[in-house]
Amino acid sequence: MLENKEGMNIPEVDFQVQENNEWQSWSTDKLFAGKRVILFSLPGAFTPTCSSTHLPRYNELAGLFKEHNVSDIYCLSVNDTFVMNAWKEGQDAKNITFLPDGNGDFSEGMGMLVDKTAIGFGKRSWRYSMVVDNGVIEKMFIEEDVPGDPFEVSDADTMLNYIAPSVKEAPKVTLFTKPSCMHCVKAKQSLADNGYQYEEIELGKNGLSYSSLAAVSGHTTTPQVYIDGVNIGGTEDLGNWLKEQK
Repeated sequence: MLENKEGMNIPEVDFQVQENNEWQSWSTDKLFAGKRVILFSLPGAFTPTCSSTHLPRYNELAGLFKEHNVSDIYCLSVNDTFVMNAWKEGQDAKNITFLPDGNGDFSEGMGMLVDKTAIGFGKRSWRYSMVVDNGVIEKMFIEEDVPGDPFEVSDADTMLNYIAPSVKEAPKVTLFTKPSCMHCVKAKQSLADNGYQYEEIELGKNGLSYSSLAAVSGHTTTPQVYIDGVNIGGTEDLGNWLKEQK
């Protein structure tokens, strides 16, 4: 049974991090003392749910969290610093600090280190999120202890509802773009000017072709904008949608 540790202190460990080609040791005191932060932990860098949903959404909502007394957002996984650094770069997650719990010391101290040797992962962290205020666990959202990799309560939107229940949930915005597309640049600028975070899927990268765009959206022009999973169209349609939100 995974124990909820609300009201308890976090484990005291040092995270071994390589930054700017130099080794550094980040203590939990340095990371948590005198601050109210969010930490979300997951089974592994580059894994599907972690890369497609868990991490990107926290990165998207970072601005809202900071507006409501959250100074930092930490992503923790039982991976080494090189893996975590590569994942951060690939995800362009500038709003998140990555904590490599390579030996699983923090996860074990939290009672969240689980055995995933059956799928070749070894010891990994269970998926959970928490608010930590000056080193004391204020709130925990722990996924149900069932087989597989449940992802129901440790997500960023559940956390936002706890941190700021009166705040309207920010829409999930996704853009299909292509290189050298001026309309795509305009759409991204419009979103930024209106304070919206977005996920960009650039055609020509990671095996995504123009046929992929046609198969998903039924369109061949870019950008194609999705709001909460619904295709609203291109740049002009986005402009109309933004006007409706005011």
